[in-house]
Amino acid sequence: MTDGPTELRRPIRVRAIPKHFVLRTTEKEREALAERFSVSSIPALSANIALEETDAGIVATGTLDAEIVQPCAVTREDFNYVVHERVALLFVPEGQAARYEEDEEVELDSTAPDEIEYEGDVFDLGEALAQTLGLAIDPYREGPDADEARAAAGIESDEDVDAAPKGPLAEALAGLRTDKGE
Repeated sequence: MTDGPTELRRPIRVRAIPKHFVLRTTEKEREALAERFSVSSIPALSANIALEETDAGIVATGTLDAEIVQPCAVTREDFNYVVHERVALLFVPEGQAARYEEDEEVELDSTAPDEIEYEGDVFDLGEALAQTLGLAIDPYREGPDADEARAAAGIESDEDVDAAPKGPLAEALAGLRTDKGE
């Protein structure tokens, strides 16, 4: 196993792969992950994973479920939401992961499992699940009061693509068009 984050270590020996793995976490592990991912807390985190040895490597499929509490990107007030992520991982021995040239164009398949290399005869399923959780957390997620806070502050949404541009730069550009007789 490699050195690195230790918040959620779950080593699996290649010679004794279980058919099914259930992730249960402690409060201390969830607190450490919350700090790592810069969220207020992770009250719940679990996963149900099926493991299968194939010619390509060890396939781990299943689901990861978590409850996240994090500050709203607009109001900074904490709010809760649930994460339900599909897990599809392929653990391969070191040096056997797909390699690509630096400038090679690669088409990614959203249904293909993520490849994770391991060294020796142990891989860390816990760290792989922690990384899956980290990717599922949106650091700019907005809470239920975000629109109300924007309106109270006089901030207009930039999502209205049909709205005419506003602001000093838009006015200056409009002035240039007028000067040229457009």
